[in-house]
Amino acid sequence: MSHLHALQQTAETRRSIYALNKQLPVAKEEVVKVVEHALLHTPSAFNSQTTRVIVLFGAEHEKLWQITEDTLRNIVNDDEKFASTKQKIDGFKAGAGTVMFFEEQSIVKNLQEKFALYADKFPSWSDHTSGMHQYAVWTTLASLNIGANLQHYNPVINEQVASTWDVDTNWKLVAQMVFGGIEQPAGDKSFEPIEKRLKVFG
Repeated sequence: MSHLHALQQTAETRRSIYALNKQLPVAKEEVVKVVEHALLHTPSAFNSQTTRVIVLFGAEHEKLWQITEDTLRNIVNDDEKFASTKQKIDGFKAGAGTVMFFEEQSIVKNLQEKFALYADKFPSWSDHTSGMHQYAVWTTLASLNIGANLQHYNPVINEQVASTWDVDTNWKLVAQMVFGGIEQPAGDKSFEPIEKRLKVFG
């Protein structure tokens, strides 16, 4: 198999897996190495390296989703309406861990001051950087047969996350990636016609 084909096959393997368990097919140190590699080798605007990551395993992972459940319950405050949300969060708790992605806002602000011509672009470029890190981690986890799904319960959980894990005030929470052993694979995926999505000239 060519390197190109192997890379594309790995990209196809990356799906949103919601039925997760706590049985990782590799040691948790391997997951940390995946995150380290993404932090070192994923591009960022002006090589700003704004992405920050916290990895939670076991009880710390479950603590995050209990915080999320408690926070949302206070907002909804109706057991019947909350039932589907609780079911979803219970699914996240069933996983082995969570990768929390942050963006370092002090670097973004410094770049805005230093390169005033592009000041309005740096927050967007920071989001792009985070997205690339998320994809790099997600795809590499898939190559290890680890399932994952991506969540965005920020900003409602930001304050609790910051106080619980002593997060730097300049770290802005962007996304939460739940991961674990694959209890049940993703279903079939539908595709919009490529002709509607791609134009080639020349």
